[in-house]
Amino acid sequence: MRRSSENKNSRRQIRHARVRARVSGTKEKPRLSVFRSLRNITVQLIDDTASKTLCQSGGKEVGKEKVENYSGKCAVAYLAGKKLAEKAKALGVTKAVFDRGGYQYHGRVAALAAGARDGGLEF
Repeated sequence: MRRSSENKNSRRQIRHARVRARVSGTKEKPRLSVFRSLRNITVQLIDDTASKTLCQSGGKEVGKEKVENYSGKCAVAYLAGKKLAEKAKALGVTKAVFDRGGYQYHGRVAALAAGARDGGLEF
């Protein structure tokens, strides 16, 4: 079982490298990078020209306790995206480049993107 999960993660890293070859962020339009684990989801706004993280948010920060009518990880991902958009607005960032991190644009990744869009980010 361990071998198949290692293979799955290495294939994701190869896909992520392919995406990263095409996607780059600047201070005006940073890269919105997603990392998804089995329990949590984390998102960062990254300025690749300066190699700096501008702000970050995640499922631990939002927490399922704060979600009304908790209905799973997608609700937490949506709120994490919305929280990141609020932080980005405070920094004066309105546009971003979406980096899905080698994950399928489906489920928690899509919910996070929807939350960021509803929070005011454009990508």
